[in-house]
Amino acid sequence: MTPALDLLKKARAEHRVHSYEHDPKALSYGLEAAEKLGLEPARVFKTLLAASEKGELLVAVVPVAGTLDLKALAHAAGVKKVEMADPAAAQRSTGYLLGGISPLGQKKRLRTFIDSSAEALATLYVSAGRRGLEVELSPAVLAGQTSGCFAPIRRV
Repeated sequence: MTPALDLLKKARAEHRVHSYEHDPKALSYGLEAAEKLGLEPARVFKTLLAASEKGELLVAVVPVAGTLDLKALAHAAGVKKVEMADPAAAQRSTGYLLGGISPLGQKKRLRTFIDSSAEALATLYVSAGRRGLEVELSPAVLAGQTSGCFAPIRRV
C-alpha cells in the first residue's frame, strides 16, 4: 500500500489499482504506463511540481502526451511566475520518489491544478505512489481528494 491508496481507501473513494512491470530504462514513466496498460496517453496523467516566485510548491496534473504550460499554471495559481521545482524539494514535500509522485496522499497538502482536459473523461489514471503502480479514478474523485481545481495548464 502507498499513502495515495490509503487515502482513497479511507475516504471510500471509488478507484481501481493497475500495476505493470516497470522498466528502469524507460525514458518517460507516464508513456511507459500508458503503453504497458494499453491506454490512450490522453487518459494517463503525470504529476509535476512547480515552484512560484515566492517558493510555494504547486502540483500540476497533466496528460503524459503533453507538457506543462508554466505560464498557464502561474495564471491559474494567481502568481507572477513558476518554474519546475527542484527534484529534491519535490520528493521531500510529497514523500514520493520521482517517477512515482502521486497527486494523492502527499506529506504536505499543496495547491493542486488538474488540466481541464480531464473533465471530459469518465476515468483517468495517475500514479498510485510508486513506479509501476497506477490508480484509475474519476476526475471528480481526484479533484475532491486533492482539493484540486481544473484549469487549462497543458501545452499540446
